[in-house]
Parts: sequence; C-alpha cells; structure tokens
Amino acid sequence: MLGKEGGFLPQKNVLAEIKRDLDDCVGKKIRLRANRGRKKIVEQVGILEKTYPHIFVVKLDEKKSVVRRVSFSYTDILTETVELSICDDDSGSKCEETIG
Repeated sequence: MLGKEGGFLPQKNVLAEIKRDLDDCVGKKIRLRANRGRKKIVEQVGILEKTYPHIFVVKLDEKKSVVRRVSFSYTDILTETVELSICDDDSGSKCEETIG
C-alpha cells in the first residue's frame, strides 16, 4: 500500500467506499455468489440485513423454519471472494447491479 505520492488508494478508503455502497442497500434483496474454495461456488438469494464497521450480514431466503444468516467482511468483496448483485424482484431471478 503506497502513501499519498504513490498511485494506490489506501485500503481503508476503498473498504469504506464498499461499506457506503452496502449501507444504501440494507433491506434490499440481493444475490450472493461466494467462492468457498476448491472450485466450490455457492449462489444464494437473501436480504442484506445489517452493516457493521468491518462485516455485513445477509439473511438467507430458505424454505426451512430456521432462519440462516451469513456474514462476510468488506475485504471479501474487495478480493472478489464474494460477489453481490441487487435484485429487482422477489424471486431473485432479475439481479443486475453488482456491488463492489
């Protein structure tokens, strides 16, 4: 990470920008695509429930009686381990705008 004379933005500013983008999407339906390693990619639909200083929480849409929540760090979006898309409809089939 370079200083002011370098060409890079400080990582803290980039992470703060990602958090601001997610703050605007709290309560919206999103499609989550997460790389779990060893060529295993998980895709699920949920609601962005809350953002915290270092993590965000997604409440997953599941047909089970148990509510499932997953949390990720903003660094996961920066490193493209997690990709989020905002959904236009309730089914989660029309997701266009990618966050991050």
